[in-house]
Amino acid sequence: MNIALAQINPIVGDLTGNARKILDYARRAKAQGADLAVFPELCISGYPPQDLLDNSTFIEAVQHTLAHLAAEAPRDMGLIVGAPVRNPAPVGKRLFNAAFLFENGETLGTVYKTLLPTYDVFDEYRHFESSPSRHLVLWRGYKLGLHICEDMWNNEEEAPFYLYAANPIDELAALGAELFINISASPFSYGKHDVRNRLIEESCREHGLPFVFVNTVGANTEIIFDGDSRVHAADGTRLLCAPSFEEHLMLWDSNAPQTACTMQHDAIADLHDALAMGIHDYFHKTGAFSKALIGLSGGIDSAVTCALAANALGSDKVVGVTMPSRYSSTGSVSDSEALAENLGIEFHEIAIKPAVSAFEGMLAPAFAGTTPGVAEENIQSRTRGLTLMALSNKFNYLLLSTGNKSEMAVGYVTLYGDTNGGVAVLSDVLKTRVYELARYINRRAGREIIPENTITKPPSAELRPDQKDEDSLPPYAVLDEILRRYIEEWEELDTIVSHTGFDAALVHDILRRVDRNEYKRRQAPPGLRVTHKAFGLGRRLPIVMRWNRAAIRALAQESSVE
Repeated sequence: MNIALAQINPIVGDLTGNARKILDYARRAKAQGADLAVFPELCISGYPPQDLLDNSTFIEAVQHTLAHLAAEAPRDMGLIVGAPVRNPAPVGKRLFNAAFLFENGETLGTVYKTLLPTYDVFDEYRHFESSPSRHLVLWRGYKLGLHICEDMWNNEEEAPFYLYAANPIDELAALGAELFINISASPFSYGKHDVRNRLIEESCREHGLPFVFVNTVGANTEIIFDGDSRVHAADGTRLLCAPSFEEHLMLWDSNAPQTACTMQHDAIADLHDALAMGIHDYFHKTGAFSKALIGLSGGIDSAVTCALAANALGSDKVVGVTMPSRYSSTGSVSDSEALAENLGIEFHEIAIKPAVSAFEGMLAPAFAGTTPGVAEENIQSRTRGLTLMALSNKFNYLLLSTGNKSEMAVGYVTLYGDTNGGVAVLSDVLKTRVYELARYINRRAGREIIPENTITKPPSAELRPDQKDEDSLPPYAVLDEILRRYIEEWEELDTIVSHTGFDAALVHDILRRVDRNEYKRRQAPPGLRVTHKAFGLGRRLPIVMRWNRAAIRALAQESSVE
């Protein structure tokens, strides 16, 4: 049997365009001798469709699209696609997340998703009903264990706990499946490739069955899909591997001699490509912008953001603007200019001193008798934000926000200043990893793209004389380890202190800052998700709350004494 794995990049809501792409790939698969072409989860609607699923006209249009695909698909070849469909039962959620097998205009098999994730960025039980039972799809004498994305994720042998009572992998194997086929919309996160390897290898070895995994690729707003489609042999060996972060069609001949895939993944390279794809797809899928715009400070964050944008869109689609103020160092302008020259992008210098002076004069009567501080410093950042938004409005530019995860976490950003923008490119990238990206960008290019001075100079917001980030924050290596453990691993104060040896008062202060700055993050632009716990859709905390870990610790100590 020749199976085509069609790793495609659908656009949410573009039923006509998605169907056109599916048919194009299906015809290519047929021309290459495929017996069966497999496409990703919800590839007709795009993932995640969110509350488009509440629109009855949209769901009706999905049904028409399914009928069109079945009628127009190449003859004498099976076609597996994913789509939302109505639940005919009078009870339960109104839709199923479904996989269909078509051939010669007929529906030969339908499978509904069993495990509906509601954690992190997923909210599938909001719309979908869980499949009440598991069954095989019989096709040309083969017993296919067809299932959808999360249905394979409850089978990890070493899992400390299981989220669901059902295990579709075990059930399909018990029913006599001869081949597992999983269609997915599985988002990228740092290190996800290795996690998938382990999970699929375990399922293959446990049941002695080969495994076909077809994942979507592309970015839809915050969520990025890496593809990473593959075929594993019954002993778990990877036989075929699709390249990540690009559309791809590959064929697996189940009767051909089996050789292992030797493709290797580099975590920083994957992170770079994920962020570039996030920028590319936001820009092109919205179709609303002429160019991307970045405010260049001479610092590492704006430099990396700019280099990513040039990689994603091409240098001719990127505009950099440096906006010196009275506290800007010489390097902030010269390093920005060197970066722009290295990338070949359009570059402008717009001094903000006159505007800042005007604001200070306007506010002088109201501020009289007070000590200058953060409010005055932030006038500079907000003036830069105003300048960039004016350029964005005038020329239809997509403004890219440059704040990193470390700064967003502790509130070391200015609302309505450096948080302005349409997409926050680095909001899920800790500062120490931003430096890794900068080094990788230069190494990948084989020349200096990001100026060495940008990488080596102490980071500074340059909002007051001789300001350095470490005036307000611990060293980023320390800060990032605390943030990673708290935000991404959900470790609390005592655990972080015991695991790191860091001062308890320091850790407590950092955690308190994270908690207090939820209101800033809620008003920031959507950020590209590249870890398993990003700010935004997947991390939902109240703004108004009185969670006081110090008081709880004191109460616990008092109780233990009693």
